Amino acid sequence: MAASRIPIASSSRCRDIIELAIAYGLILLVIWTPRPWQRILWWVAAAAVVAIASASFEGLQAMGLRRENFLHSLWIVGAALLVTAVAVVLAIRLRTLHVPPTSLLFIETYVGYIVWTFVQQLLMQCFFLSRFLRLLPSAKLAALVTAIIFAAAHLPSPILAPVTLLWGLASCMLFLRYRNLYTLALAHAILGVTLAITVPGLVVHNMRVGLGYLTYGHMHKAVPSAQP
Repeated sequence: MAASRIPIASSSRCRDIIELAIAYGLILLVIWTPRPWQRILWWVAAAAVVAIASASFEGLQAMGLRRENFLHSLWIVGAALLVTAVAVVLAIRLRTLHVPPTSLLFIETYVGYIVWTFVQQLLMQCFFLSRFLRLLPSAKLAALVTAIIFAAAHLPSPILAPVTLLWGLASCMLFLRYRNLYTLALAHAILGVTLAITVPGLVVHNMRVGLGYLTYGHMHKAVPSAQP
């Protein structure tokens, strides 16, 4: 389903560009800043994004937080579960599967990450994609640019960067079709946890990106008993 194109004034275009630059610039600063400054910048970035999003709030429906098309798009979650099943079988054969020993520990380990996947999906579709749709001449180009900057935020990981590029493009195109964020967030969480438990932590650097990815080796040597 093609997204409608609505001409916007140059002042609105400038506002969108400035908001994109501020939000993405702060995200990159957080990713590439060492601790303890990273924690402070995280709160600054979160506050800035929330303030910008609140000022241009278009309602829950526009954000994809709605019941419409949930059942129609539920196949996306099914496809993610199928990928999980294949990945787990391969990981068992390759002996790379690593999961917490109990259900409670599994939840404690990944509940924060699952919430973060929902936030990422919200940012990608409702903040970045919505603005690129107004700035760029086609919905497909807006989806591609959104996917590229999403993947760039996962550099220098040679695994997460290409995976997030593919997922970013797919999820943006699916959002344009179904306009439902719930199924996309669920699928993102499933795929993310699958990657975390099937790929060794030493390979994917425990899902770290930016400076955290580069310093992972040093941290792992310092704490040799760390679990993936």
